[in-house]
Parts: sequence; structure tokens; C-alpha cells
Amino acid sequence: MASELKDTLNLPKTDFAMKANLPQNEPKRLEFWKKVGIYQRIREARKDAHKYLLHDGPPYANGEIHLGHALNKSLKDFVVKSKTMAGFDAPYVPGWDCHGLPIEIKVDEKLGRKKLEMAPAQVRRVCREYAQKYLDLQSEQFQRIGVFGDFEHPYSTMSREYESVIARVFFDFWQNGSVYKGLRPVYWCIFDRTALAEAEVEYEQHTSPSVWVKYALTSAPEAIDPALAGKRVNTIIWTTTPWTLPASMAVAFHPGYEYVALEDAGEVYIVAEGLAEATRENTGVKHANVIARFSGRKLERATFRHPFLDRQILGVLADYVTLEQGTGAVHTAPSHGADDFYTGAKYGLDPTCNVDAAGRMHNGLPEYEGKTVFEANQPIIELLKSRGVLMGEAKITHSYPHCWRCHNPVIFRATEQWFIGMESPIEGSTLRQRALDEVRKVKWDPSWGEERISNMVASRPDWCISRQRVWGVPIPIFFCEGCNQPLRSKEADQAVIKLFMSEGADAWYTREVKQILPAGVKCQNCGNQNLRKEFDIIDVWFESGSSWAAVMGELVADMYIEGGDQHRGWFQSSLLCSVGTRDRAPYRMAVTCGWTLDPQGRAMSKSLGNGVDPVEVANKLGAEIVRLWVASVDFREDMHASEELMRRVADNYRDIRNAFRWILGNLDGFKPERDEVTFEQMESVDQYMLLRTADLVSDVLRWYEEFQFHRIYQRILAFRTADLSNFYFDVLKDRLYAYPRTSRARRSGQTAIWRIGQALVRLLAPMMSFTAEEVWEFLPSVGEKPDSVHLALFPTPAEVLGNTDRLNQSGESMPAGTEQIRADWERLLLVRQEVFRHLEAARKDKTIGSGLQAKVSISAPHETYSLLERYRDTLRYLFIVSQVELKPLAAGGNGAGLKVEVSPAEGAKCERCWNYSTQVGNDPEYPTVCERCSEWLREIIATSGKEK
Repeated sequence: MASELKDTLNLPKTDFAMKANLPQNEPKRLEFWKKVGIYQRIREARKDAHKYLLHDGPPYANGEIHLGHALNKSLKDFVVKSKTMAGFDAPYVPGWDCHGLPIEIKVDEKLGRKKLEMAPAQVRRVCREYAQKYLDLQSEQFQRIGVFGDFEHPYSTMSREYESVIARVFFDFWQNGSVYKGLRPVYWCIFDRTALAEAEVEYEQHTSPSVWVKYALTSAPEAIDPALAGKRVNTIIWTTTPWTLPASMAVAFHPGYEYVALEDAGEVYIVAEGLAEATRENTGVKHANVIARFSGRKLERATFRHPFLDRQILGVLADYVTLEQGTGAVHTAPSHGADDFYTGAKYGLDPTCNVDAAGRMHNGLPEYEGKTVFEANQPIIELLKSRGVLMGEAKITHSYPHCWRCHNPVIFRATEQWFIGMESPIEGSTLRQRALDEVRKVKWDPSWGEERISNMVASRPDWCISRQRVWGVPIPIFFCEGCNQPLRSKEADQAVIKLFMSEGADAWYTREVKQILPAGVKCQNCGNQNLRKEFDIIDVWFESGSSWAAVMGELVADMYIEGGDQHRGWFQSSLLCSVGTRDRAPYRMAVTCGWTLDPQGRAMSKSLGNGVDPVEVANKLGAEIVRLWVASVDFREDMHASEELMRRVADNYRDIRNAFRWILGNLDGFKPERDEVTFEQMESVDQYMLLRTADLVSDVLRWYEEFQFHRIYQRILAFRTADLSNFYFDVLKDRLYAYPRTSRARRSGQTAIWRIGQALVRLLAPMMSFTAEEVWEFLPSVGEKPDSVHLALFPTPAEVLGNTDRLNQSGESMPAGTEQIRADWERLLLVRQEVFRHLEAARKDKTIGSGLQAKVSISAPHETYSLLERYRDTLRYLFIVSQVELKPLAAGGNGAGLKVEVSPAEGAKCERCWNYSTQVGNDPEYPTVCERCSEWLREIIATSGKEK
């Protein structure tokens, strides 16, 4: 009999698998998307919609993707898919940065000495093959984690089309007079033998030798102060780069500081008063007495003797001298420092650089001749000792600039380079000021990004855009062999752009000048037609900074989103390229991501072995887990990741999946066009849950607009747990399982979970792209539904409530009486909490086992009693007990004095629904079931076979 009764229950039934098997099933989903051409289908579906442009910052094509890549691309995918489902046409063109030193270094390692025998065009071909290999690999890996985009037509900085755009943007700067070639100190990597931009420099801890060195005064001491007349006077400089001393041309003093003359053992030493005590400690003149005080201005044009070279050193004034450390006297080498260079220009100092591209020193003394700068430090210290001018020495560990590619320390080196002038005139202003003006028009998220990039733009030097390498776009300038002036010809510029478009930048290395330039092009200065090509290449940041021109043309991106280091990188180079050539920012909004760290807060690295490989996670747990991890973190902050954290995310994924499976299982046989119940006809608890779901939809849609993906993740998890699993699904089980299949009450519950499922699957689709697609296949719909959930639109609160045409005071579609429904159920749930507390106590003292073995008696004051009385028939399901008894209390007030008693349920257990009833056995035809089930069994038999 029991088995026959079980057959009359509406137990969940679905082919939607409990176990996701993501690593096995996701590739099948990728094949489906490829087969239907999902990206193109989306573009076609949204072709007439308002555009939303997220422009992709290009990753570097030199290895497999790491977790930072997966974070970046997943976030962009969330944005693009959410905008698509919000009704926008949101194309996404992925891009790759393919030129530059990291690839060339890898190729150098591969080719070895063979490279010396190869023509530049041959080396470039090997570099291109290397870059293409990793572009293809990364493209495959990005698609593996569910990223949608035009991967068939990505942009690549090494494509012919893109290289021609780089040339065009360069010529725009060239023609407006912003580009110049000049001698300037620039960051220089002696290991990679090339200049570096500020964005290519990272600061790391470095240990340097620090020395205090005596410079003897050679001009009249009394000109500084009468007290110094007839004295042996010196100044003391402090430096952490002894190798720069051969280039020392001056000593800088601050015009606003007070300086003192310290006398010790017949010698006088001039130092800043604010650093006199520190100088005493570090140089051994601890007992020196102050014999004079004077302004730093007194030291201008004083002369000193170089500590070991036959050279006169000039006293100069400079505001960059500080009292933070040292002596207040700064040795100045114009060829090895930005401040030094400009001070040297002011005072007419020699900027000649005697350090070559490999960092080797020349034209000096035998002690350091031919040594690299860092090798020369100790020999120069020994030289200072032998000359009796070393006043003190120590080791100092400090933050020091390093090359971002090879991670070796860099130097400043004055060389002839190509620059874009930050003070170049633009529309009555300058490039710097116009960039700052445009920064203020952009929305920065987080907001501190505005101040960060503004400070960087305001203080940055002219942009060094030349590099001394082969793999990149050459600076397409010709020089006259007669007067050595650069050619200025729009006709020549257009010829180069056209050449790069048809043959790529490789043509610069394979074609002669006469094959490139139109006939008749000649030097504008002397008329000479004998020209030569420049062979420096363009900074890769200029290349990627021109991507807006290659991808968007004259349009402006709605969003750029990249890591926190891009305020000095791609955000800034894109800003300068766009402002400098079309006088506006390339983006309306710039969003910054934090860093991916391990649970201990350490940066992920191969050497530490603490990285999380997204491809490996996808192969073990599923790409969906990587995506959900991205959704779970606040990407604006630094984010922690580990295999353990990924497994926790996988647990949450299973909870969400199980909720969908429960919904789908209980929609077996439900056809919305036939079975859907209107909101007004639904059971009250179903109405309440749809109101709760409408609230969820409102929150999630708002957070998608704000790109608050972690809040969406948390809100949906909380909804699944608190609203569905811990409340609604439990309350609904009896009605879905036990009620007649076609009864209105059961159809009401099915309508509710159908609408909830329809809302959840679309809300989650941008983040849970694989699973949402799977759920979408099983969800019933009204009429034809799109082939893919990603072709659908987001739900609206009105849709969740049944697409009613009635409007509330806010102008939103809303059925009547919803405020009362909300108020009632919020109070009912408070009563439920109190009842559950008493049920738990009854379980502990063995009064009952399960909730269905209980009878609950509630005594309540008038207002609460009235509420409970209105919902009397619902209470047993709300509390998940067999019987509820209500009694009024004399005490007034809202809920005050609520009294709950739990006792064993009366009667016997129904074999069908497991509720207890005193009427079990009263029906001779169905002697083991309750009065509800006996009535329903007759209805089930009567309607058997009628559902189509």
C-alpha cells in the first residue's frame, strides 16, 4: 500500500544532473556556443540597440594566462554580458600586446649567437611567430573560462592594420610639433640595453653603498662668510651611487636653507644646519664646532675641486635638495639624473655621458675604466680612500628603480632619445594641462584613481617614446644626410602609413628609402634628397595607448578596466595619445582592480609556488568556479586566492546548482501558457516570495549597473539560503508533493518557483555562464524562448510579479495589496522564529522527533492573534508541523506576551504525507491516510490522464 501511495506523490523529476561534472561538460558547452555562433548571434540580436563599449586593455602575449588574467577577463565578461542582457549592444574585441622587449629577450635566448648573423627582418619574423603562439594559446584559455568576444577578429599590435594606426597616431603628434629628439637623462636598463618609460620601472628593495665625500673649496672662503677667511674649507656630499662621481660637475645647495661651517682638526666642512648632527655622526667629526652660519644662496658660484679628477666643480642652487638625509650638499651629475640634467642646463654644465649602453664606464681613470657602473662602485670607494676624501661609508637598503622586464636595477643615463613634450601647445593650453582637464571629466572607480593619475600626469617628465631594440614599430622618421635634420613631409607620412597597412612595419627593414618615399620628396631645409631611416622603435606603451584609434576610431569607450598599476601605464598612455591627437580622453569611465594575493597577503609568484593556475582550476573544478571566485571578491581591493578558497566557492556553486535542480524537478509537467496562475490568484506565501524575488531583481540590476559583482554574489547566496532553502522550499514541499498535480494551490507554487527560476538564471548568466545555459535548456517558457540564455534580457521586478499593467506610486508595475502582504509575512516570519525556537527545545527534550510529530499551541495578544487567525490554514505549513492551535491573550500590544507550547501531535501518521491527524482511518477506502489525502486521492484518480 505504501509504495502505491508513493506513486501518487508529485516527487521531483528532472534530467538536470545533480553533479555538474564541469570539467567534462564545459567543453561541450563551448562547442555548442561555437556551433550556434553565440557572439555573432548576440551582435545580431542587439544590432539596433544603444551601444556600450568596453575597450580591452591588451595582455602581453608571452606565456600562459595566470589568475590575474582570469580575473581581468572575467570581470570584462561580466560587464559585457550584463550590459548585453540589460539591452545594450556591447561588442567586445579582445586584444594583445605583441611587441617589445620580453618577447625579444625570449627570442634572443632561443637564437643565441645565431641572432648576430640574422637581418632585423629575420629576427622580427621569429619574434612574430613567438608572439602568435602565445596569442593563440591565451585566446583559447580565455574562451575556456567562458569569455565571449570577437576572438575570430581580435586586435593585435603586430598586425599590419594596427601598425599603420601606430604610425598614424605618431605622425599626428609629429605634425603638431609635440615630438622632438633630444639629449635627456632617461631610465636605462644596462642589461637589456634600452631606454625605459616611467611605466616600465618598478621599485624594489636594493642594497647600495653610501659614501660621504669631501669636496675642497677652491674659491675665496671669505666670499661665503668672513669667519672662513684663511681656513681650509670643504663641503661634504653624500651619495648612494659612487659610480656617478666621475660625472660630477657641481654641488647643489638649497637657496632657502641655513648652512653651517663645522671646524674640526684644522678643517672646515659646510653642511646644512638641519643635517649637521647627522653629518657629525656619520663622518667622524663628532666634536666639530660651528664657526659660521649663512644662507645657501651664499654658495652659488663657489668652486670646489673634484675629489679625484682634475676638474673644477661649481656651486649651484636647487630646490630639490632636502633635509631628509645626507648633508644638504648634493653632488650633481647632469648625465645621470633628471634634476641634475636640468640644473646643468641652467648653469651650462657638460652633460656628456661616458657610460655606454651596456653600462660600462669610459674616458675615466684606470681604477674603473671599462667596468660596469655597479662593478665600479667599490673601486671608486677605494680611490676615494686613497685620495683622503672619503669621510664615511655604510650600506643602505632602500627602494630603488628596477626594470619591470628583467627586474635588474636601472640607471639614469643621458642619451639622445625621442620624446613627446608634455608642455606641447594644444588649443591654447598644453598636453599636460589638457590631459589633467580630461581626467576630471572621467568617472574613476574607485574615486581615488583620479587623484592618483592626476598627480602622475602633473609631475611626469616628457614622455620618452624611443627604444633601442628591433621588435616593435620603428619610429618612422627620415633624416637628411646633408643637414642631419628630420624630414617633415605629410606626403612622406602618408606613404609610410600606406606601406605599413599593406606590408606591415617589417617593410621598414626590407625596403630602401627610395622604395618607401614618393618621388620628389626632399629635405625641407636644404633640398637634399639623400635621406636615411631612423631605427629606434616606438615605446610599447605608445603602441597600446593607440589601441582606441585601432579599435574604436572616433568613438569614446564607456569603460576601461585594468589593474592598479595602469594609472602610470595603459590608462595614462591612452589618455595622452588621445588627448594629444584629438583633444579628449578615450574613456568615460576607468575602473581599477586590486592584486591577486595568497591567503598570507603575498603576491603570487613562481618562486614562492603560491600561485593559483586558473586553467588547472578549470580542469579540476570547472571554469565556472574561477568565474564565481571572481564574482565573490571585491575586485577594487586586493583579493586572496588559494586552492582551498576555490573549493569553498565550489561548495557555494553546488548550493546554487541544487536550488536550480529543486526548482526544475518540481516543474515537471508545468506548462506556463496552460498552468500559470496570476498573482492575484496565488497563495499568499507565493505572492510574498515573488515580492522578495522582485526585491532581489531590483538589487541585482542596480549592482550590475554599479559593477558591484561581489554584492550580487553575496545577495543571491543569501537569497538561496535564507529565503529559498531555509524557508520557502520547506514550506512548499507539502503542497508540491502531496497536492493533486493540477490543483490551483500546487500550480500557484509552481508558478512562483518558475518565475523565481526564470529570474535567477538570467541574473546569474553573466557570472555563471555555463550553468545558466544548462539551466536555461530545462526551464519551461511561454512561447519561443531564445536558443541561449545569453540572448535573453534581464528580468524586471514587474515581470517577476506577472507582467501586470498596474503601476504603484513610483510608476512601477505592482499588483494591489502588496504592502499588506509584505507587512503580514514579515510579522509571520517573526512568529515562525519563535515557534522554531520552541520546536528545537522540544526535540532536545525528546518531546518530539521531527516537526510533523508536533502540535503547536500559540497564545497571542489581539493584533497578533488576528493576523494568525487570518492565516490559520497556512500556519501548519509555515511551521512545518501537523497541527496548530490558536488562543487569544488578554494582554494587548504587537506580539508582546506571545506564548508557544509544543506537544506531540494528536492522532496517527498519514502514510502518504506523513502529517498526523485524528482522522486517519476514518475513510474505509483509504484507511491509512489523513482526510486531506483521501480527498486528493479521489481527485487524482478522477483526473488521471487528463493532463497533456
